[in-house]
Amino acid sequence: MSSFLRVSVSLLGVLALMACAPEKQRADLVFIQSAEPETIDPAVASDQVSIRISTALFEGLCRGTAEGTPEPGMAERWDVSDDKKTYTFHLRSGIKWTDGRPVVAEDFVQSWRRALLPTTGSDYANLMFVIRGARAFSEETDKDFSHVGVKAVDDRTLQVELENPTPYFIDLCAFVTLVPVPLATIQKHDTAWMKPNNIVSNGAYILEEWRLDDYIRLKKNPDYWDAANVRMATVEVKPAQDANTALNYFYTGQCDLLMDKGMVPPSLTQKLKSQPWFHTGPFLGSWFIRINNTKPPFNDARVRQAFALAVDKKRIVEKITQLGEPVAHGMVPPGTGENYQPPPGLVLNAQRARDLLAQAGFPGGKGFPRVEYLYMPLPIERSIAIELQSMWQQTLGVTVNLTKQEQKVWLKSMRDLDDDMCRSSWVGDYNDPSTFMDLFTSTNGQNRTGFKSAAYDGLIAAAAAEVDVAKRNSIFQQAETLLISTDAAVIPVYHYVGVQFYHADKLKGAQANLIDDHPFRCMSWK
Repeated sequence: MSSFLRVSVSLLGVLALMACAPEKQRADLVFIQSAEPETIDPAVASDQVSIRISTALFEGLCRGTAEGTPEPGMAERWDVSDDKKTYTFHLRSGIKWTDGRPVVAEDFVQSWRRALLPTTGSDYANLMFVIRGARAFSEETDKDFSHVGVKAVDDRTLQVELENPTPYFIDLCAFVTLVPVPLATIQKHDTAWMKPNNIVSNGAYILEEWRLDDYIRLKKNPDYWDAANVRMATVEVKPAQDANTALNYFYTGQCDLLMDKGMVPPSLTQKLKSQPWFHTGPFLGSWFIRINNTKPPFNDARVRQAFALAVDKKRIVEKITQLGEPVAHGMVPPGTGENYQPPPGLVLNAQRARDLLAQAGFPGGKGFPRVEYLYMPLPIERSIAIELQSMWQQTLGVTVNLTKQEQKVWLKSMRDLDDDMCRSSWVGDYNDPSTFMDLFTSTNGQNRTGFKSAAYDGLIAAAAAEVDVAKRNSIFQQAETLLISTDAAVIPVYHYVGVQFYHADKLKGAQANLIDDHPFRCMSWK
């Protein structure tokens, strides 16, 4: 590390780490992420830090690889009907839960039912709407689960019927929402089922210990079907919201891996980029601003458009993020799926922004109420927030208050629409435009903007039913134009570049991939 970085790493942080150094034996892999998991319940987990832990503990029909692609997991193989609408999965023999019970097809049926039930509160339930009858059951227009296209033919055979051919369905089968969960354990312990002494799981790791805001310790599951290929016997995951503290952990050898995008201190970006352990790579992720479409004055599309037109996206990526991120003209990264290209969107136009704000009744910002922008406590997020505040003040003459919130509070504020605007991001769960576009349908639990458009919902439904790639992409472009330009429900700012801190000459299996998924079971020491 250069002398510049040595000086820049906080001495106070190093002393704190030394004072708090754990006495227990060091885990085989120590990983730092930017926040404490909100939950490890697979049906409810919706943020990246929660999903990472959940997917280490649970496994679905398929699982992700180090390259970010799906492969057989609990299912050893599957058959697909000629019309591409019926999948028959054949489970492996000998797979079992950590309490010794066998994992059977009915576990998937009942777990998927639980994820679809509105009372479960799964923000990702909509991913399962590609299954015949799943939407109607989840939205309670048909409460008979037998009408949903999933059934256990026998203990080792699961049959799934889709509404339409879905090219990314196997990707979904590797996603956290579709993993099986221990229903008997959940019924017995209720919300306490996730505690280390109670939890029953079926993945590569077992939850050994969880000390809130301190660490989560995982140990290898000896009964996992592929245990012979899981090299890291123990994994410790520690939350660190301060980027300098996280860097201290890595530099002093107290952690082996950092991957969260916000863990790059802006003041050190240029120096860090020259280090051999600093790795970047493109992936399907977008940083954007959610606007509360239901709350005045942002319930007026002209106001939302004005705020979007006042954002200098190029300035943000060149001055603050500095990792070569492409400016986002749309929500969906260019080339997603089968070469989807987003529409142009709203680009910087100060005069047009002022005109629209005047048309909405606020000439020069006069009479515009103070509004609030929420961000998370990471240096890069604060830097972006300050830059946005300045842009809106200078271009529109409005005052935007900046409010910092811890991740759990920030997530709740978004869900409850208890905000005016907030920073946000989305990483694709699979390589298809729908992973971004479905977010903003009226009933999607991940919408978190209050945006509701029958026209938009109709276009997304039409795209789901369209098998011709060119026509499907065109429909998505029409929908995205509504979202980012006509209604300006959100403001796309830039597409992510993945960041990983690790020593490539020592650690294997942590490479960048399109969906930014890095299973611990794929990692090993060379």
